[in-house]
Amino acid sequence: MHRLNPDKLLHSKWTATRPVHRERHFIVTALYRDELERVESVELEAVLTKNSQRIDWQRLRDADTWQMGWR
Repeated sequence: MHRLNPDKLLHSKWTATRPVHRERHFIVTALYRDELERVESVELEAVLTKNSQRIDWQRLRDADTWQMGWR
């Protein structure tokens, strides 16, 4: 499990361990916060296709699915 500070995720780089549609490398392009200003989810943009997806930021902690940085 990755140790992450959700406030520092913006512009961080991630690699999917199981790419789908050649989308393997991602950048966090937005943070979504709740009414108490806690990060709830992030917007991930695929580097190759520019497709975006919004996921719960804690899913990035799963080392079987995500690796920090580009590999």
